[in-house]
Amino acid sequence: AVIKIVAAVVVLVLASGAGLYLYLDSKLTRASALVGSAPSAGQNWLITGATGTLTAGQQIQLHTGHDTDTLSDTIMLLHVPANGGPPVLVSIPRDSYVPIPGNGQNKINAAYAFGGPALLVRTVQDVTGLHIDHYLGIGFTGLVSVVNAIGGVRICLPGPMADPAAGLNLKAGCQTLNGTQALSYTRTRAFALGDLQRVQDQRVLMKAILSKITSAGTLANPFATIPAAIGSADSITVDPGTHLYQLIQVAFALRNPETTTVPFGGFENTSVGSVVLWNRPEALQLFGDLAKGQPVPKSLLTGSAAKPTV
Repeated sequence: AVIKIVAAVVVLVLASGAGLYLYLDSKLTRASALVGSAPSAGQNWLITGATGTLTAGQQIQLHTGHDTDTLSDTIMLLHVPANGGPPVLVSIPRDSYVPIPGNGQNKINAAYAFGGPALLVRTVQDVTGLHIDHYLGIGFTGLVSVVNAIGGVRICLPGPMADPAAGLNLKAGCQTLNGTQALSYTRTRAFALGDLQRVQDQRVLMKAILSKITSAGTLANPFATIPAAIGSADSITVDPGTHLYQLIQVAFALRNPETTTVPFGGFENTSVGSVVLWNRPEALQLFGDLAKGQPVPKSLLTGSAAKPTV
C-alpha cells in the first residue's frame, strides 16, 4: 500500500521536463528519519503506508476509523543488491512483537506512533541488523488519488472479498478497482491469518499499480500521468537525502522483485493485544543473507498471492 505513488512519480518524469521534475521534487515532504547503524550490503529502503492527516469526512469515506493517524498499516523493507541481483521486498506485519528502543516490547507499528519515522527506522534496524539507507512513506489519500488518476487498477481474485469494516465488497474474478476500493483491498484483515494475508495483498496491489502506471497507454496520456504524479508527490514523505530520481529507481526495482514476509512464528496474546511472533532462526537467516549481499534461500521467499476473505 505504498509504492504506487512512487510509480506515479516515475510516470511524470518520463513524460515531462525539468520544470515539472523540480516542482514535484519540491512537493515531497522531508523528515529526519534516518539514524546511524553499522553498514550492510546493498541499499535498503523502509517503506511505510499510513493514514496521514484525514478529515472526519475522509475517515468515513475511506473507512479508516478515527485513531489511525499515527499508525503505520504498511511496513515493507526493500533490499536492492549491489551486485545486480533481483531486489527483495520483505513485508513486516504491523503487529510484529519486537523491542522498541525506550518503550519495551510492543507491536512494531507502535514505534511509528511513539516516535514517528525515526523511531520506526531505528526499531527496524535493531531487529533486522540491516542499515536503512532511505525512508519512504505515503499517505492513504495519495494511494487513492493515484489509482483514480490512472483509471483504476486491475486485480484478479480467486474468490469474493467482503469486509464491511473496511468498506470492501468485491466479487471473484478479474475487475478494475477505483482508488477507494484499492485502499480497502490493502487494509482488510478479514482472513483466517489476518495480517499475514493482508501483507500479500499489499504486494499484489503494488505490482498491479506499477504495471498499469508504466504501461505504454498510461505513459502516453498526460491527463493520467501528471495528476497521478502530483497527487502522489503531495502525499510522500522521504528522508532529506532522497530525491525524485531515486524514487524512480525504486519504482522500477519494485516492478518485479522477489517477495516474502518475515518468517512467521505464531500468534501470542500479550499485554498489548494479539501479536505476531517471528520464526527467529529463519528471520535471522533472511536478514543476515541480505546484510551480507548473499542470495536468500528460495524456502524463505514465500511470494505474493491474493486470497478470498473468510
